[in-house]
Amino acid sequence: MSELVDFADYRRRGSGKSRVRFERDEFRRLMECYSRRVMTGEWKDYALDIYGSIAVFSIFRHSLEAPAFAIAKRRNGKQDEFILRSGRRTLKRARALDDVLSVLDKPLRVVEG
Repeated sequence: MSELVDFADYRRRGSGKSRVRFERDEFRRLMECYSRRVMTGEWKDYALDIYGSIAVFSIFRHSLEAPAFAIAKRRNGKQDEFILRSGRRTLKRARALDDVLSVLDKPLRVVEG
């Protein structure tokens, strides 16, 4: 006959820690920044991934490409830390989401060679 199994007995170590996630206000600010660039046609898609110890909001220029930018939130000690990455480069690391989003709000410049 079948036996009832309680999955709580099989959880991984450390799963009792609180999972990192974007709070409602943080997600609203991310979507405001994202929607401004969608209106200009610069960005096309986004993805939200939660890995437990880190939450990532990825921004895509085209759906089939690698993310143009990724904003990660992770717990650094008792405080949260936000990291803006483009490819393998870290563009900004800050304790406040607005500091990270300010990098994305800067207007683009024409660079002449």
